Amino acid sequence: MKKSNFTFGNGKKPDIEINKTTNQKFWQSPNFTFWLYVFFILISFQFYQGYKQARQEEIPYSQFLTYVKKHEVAEAVVTDRVISGTLTLKDEKTNQPRRFITVPLMWNNDLAMNLEKNGVKYTVRQNSNWLGKFLLNWVLPFGLLFLFWGWMAKRMGSMGRDVLNIGNKIHIHPADLPKVTFDDVAGLEEAKQELKESVDFLKDPTQIQKLGGRMPKGVLMVGPPGTGKTLLARAVAGEAEVPFFSISGSEFIEMFVGVGAARVRELFEQARKKAPCIIFIDELDAIGRSRGIGPAMGGHDEREQTLNQILTEMDGFDPSTGVVVMAATNRPEILDKALMRAGRFDRQVLVDKPDLKDREAILKLHSKRLTMGDDVDLKVVAQRTPGFTGADLENICNEAAIQALRRKADAVAMADFEAAIDRIIAGPEKKHRALNSDEKHRVAFHESGHTLVAVTVPTGEPVHKVSIIPRGVAALGYTMQLPVEEKFLSTEAELKDQIAILLGGRVAEEIVFGDISSGASNDLERASEIARSMITRLGMSKKLGPLTYGKHQELQYLGIQGQEERNFSEATAQMIDEEARELVEEQHQRATTILTEKRKFLEALATRLEEKEVISGEEVDEVISQVEEPADQ
Repeated sequence: MKKSNFTFGNGKKPDIEINKTTNQKFWQSPNFTFWLYVFFILISFQFYQGYKQARQEEIPYSQFLTYVKKHEVAEAVVTDRVISGTLTLKDEKTNQPRRFITVPLMWNNDLAMNLEKNGVKYTVRQNSNWLGKFLLNWVLPFGLLFLFWGWMAKRMGSMGRDVLNIGNKIHIHPADLPKVTFDDVAGLEEAKQELKESVDFLKDPTQIQKLGGRMPKGVLMVGPPGTGKTLLARAVAGEAEVPFFSISGSEFIEMFVGVGAARVRELFEQARKKAPCIIFIDELDAIGRSRGIGPAMGGHDEREQTLNQILTEMDGFDPSTGVVVMAATNRPEILDKALMRAGRFDRQVLVDKPDLKDREAILKLHSKRLTMGDDVDLKVVAQRTPGFTGADLENICNEAAIQALRRKADAVAMADFEAAIDRIIAGPEKKHRALNSDEKHRVAFHESGHTLVAVTVPTGEPVHKVSIIPRGVAALGYTMQLPVEEKFLSTEAELKDQIAILLGGRVAEEIVFGDISSGASNDLERASEIARSMITRLGMSKKLGPLTYGKHQELQYLGIQGQEERNFSEATAQMIDEEARELVEEQHQRATTILTEKRKFLEALATRLEEKEVISGEEVDEVISQVEEPADQ
């Protein structure tokens, strides 16, 4: 007998033992399965015999003698109690010979002579014991059938639990797995500070009780996908050294009505037995959506039953028991108000995208397992990845290792990180998609136009890299700017400069080639979005004033903007269109003025870019300085 190494999060081992083959029971052996199949065949045979007897037609003894006279009896079995057999007549429904049974007056020689005279094949048998027949034909088949189904029920137990049982969906993280602590979570200092208090409550709940307070019942972590909400929940359990029950919101919902609510009851029941502990529900929005929203308007569907049960359980358990419910979602705006009220999820912790300092810390954490070269500067990598989540940064480290492996290097270099970032932002290089000379010439001027406007406007970020190598599905080139510092606000001047930079590529084509191409379609789309946002949402229009126009259903942490609800007149819509057009045309004229005055710089940049295909920000400054010197002489 060997004990299992499985332990809960608090280090306690459950009372579970695993039987090895040396102590294997007979019903667990393969021979038992074979004999069960044999018994099943015997049962089938016995039922067939019973079915044959049930088909026998009971007839009067006089009728039997009449059949004998008419030579309509094919064969008979004679006992001292009954006579049974087969007639030559066929049943109308089954078209099979009819079977009969009758009770004779007594057995005598006249009956035997009569049967023999009329050509009936008969057999005389001694009457068997009725008790034996009863046991053989009824007790034994049903007994074996009962045993067979009992065995099948045990064998199907695990499958049945997958469908109807609730405990097997709840994951208890064993303590022999690598324990996650707050040291394994880089950045997110504010969120960690909020959660550390929950850890203190779990370790010593009497501290808050002395002051007359209570520990929070629930902690809801909200934020974009990939920011580390689940990792933080596991870190809380690791710091508190308590059992960690985790389940996804989608695992509550099944095809059977009532299963979700039953799983909720089982989850909280197990948690109370293991208190103090943590219950973690990932993707809470799968079951916590506001009631009455969705296909079942006002209906009482399975999701609502599950949500009602969660509300009941969170109201019902005593916070002094040390059970903390943690949940994560990236759609808090659709959660039911009853779920968000005080007394259920008392605390909401924002787990937002990391800033520059946190991105550098996250990169250092994930790069510990990498063999890195001396030229790697993680601060530059962090600067190049604004808006990236922790999961994205981990992916960059992994992609950099893949790039190093692809070139058969012994260490990951800075160039590998650069290639990884370019791949994630713009897509993989399409080396087989070679541009012809005319297209390459046009793309070089297009990207040079973006670059020159970016280095000229007052608020433009420094250019980090310019490339005309095709990437992704449709990108034939790109200009990448490196922000000097993290920004959370944009001024009107900065937004106008962004529009001018976006239009720089189209303007460069107009000046050099006299016509335009389809390469500026994405630039025009982004420029139009910025202009309309300035007018309708940011109140940066002189004619329309500081008002917002249109209601947008925006999913805050998913970055998705829903359908716009129009709340303005047709005349106002026309003014919005005119204002957006004037704003874009103004920046178009501004970019035209810049590139016309700096035509020499534009041509020099395009020539260098066409030769090398990829140039850095330092090379951009070098080209501009080389052109400026002769111009000043």
